[in-house]
Amino acid sequence: MTDKEYYDFVHPYRDAMQMLLTRLDVLNHSLYKTSYSEPIHNIQDRIKSKLSLEEKLERKGKTPSVMNAKDYLKDIAGIRVICYFVSDIYNLIDNLKMQSDLIIVQERDYIANPKENGYRSYHVIVGVPVYCLDGMEYFPVEVQFRTMSMDFWASMEHRVSYKKEVENREQMREELKDYAQQLMEIERRFEGFSEKGQLKTQNDSERFGQRNKV
Repeated sequence: MTDKEYYDFVHPYRDAMQMLLTRLDVLNHSLYKTSYSEPIHNIQDRIKSKLSLEEKLERKGKTPSVMNAKDYLKDIAGIRVICYFVSDIYNLIDNLKMQSDLIIVQERDYIANPKENGYRSYHVIVGVPVYCLDGMEYFPVEVQFRTMSMDFWASMEHRVSYKKEVENREQMREELKDYAQQLMEIERRFEGFSEKGQLKTQNDSERFGQRNKV
């Protein structure tokens, strides 16, 4: 695959990713009634590099060509959405599913069903329509939804697990799994505080509105 072939190939994937980023931005400021309770903390995005794309195809036993990349790779465009709470993740996903022009190609709920090592996240591949002069075609964008605590754990796990000099690796895996459980409990407690705060604010607003009517 030449550099020109690569850049021409990924261009519509970049367009699809940008369109989905716009949808997520709209949901972020419209999903809930108040601006201070926006569900998204931050968003990261990337297009798989030429080298990474070729290496993944080779690991799959495929020739690193444009045709094979289109046929066998669904994560060329990737978005990571970091939310505050688990409920925010499910609310965002439910609203994306209601958008009739998007196609859910694949989804894996590692929140309800964490991986053996404790990893939690929600992975979904979304087919996004890209319109060109000669028609329309759907392009896949992989989206990973995580809470802040899930992202912290995943980043730290990746950092320490790939060190070659780590001793007692099995013990470390068990500790990391335990840390995932601890973070999940802390996250639940914070979400409880948030729900109480939102309810109090809503009640205060209603009382303020009633006073204005008097």
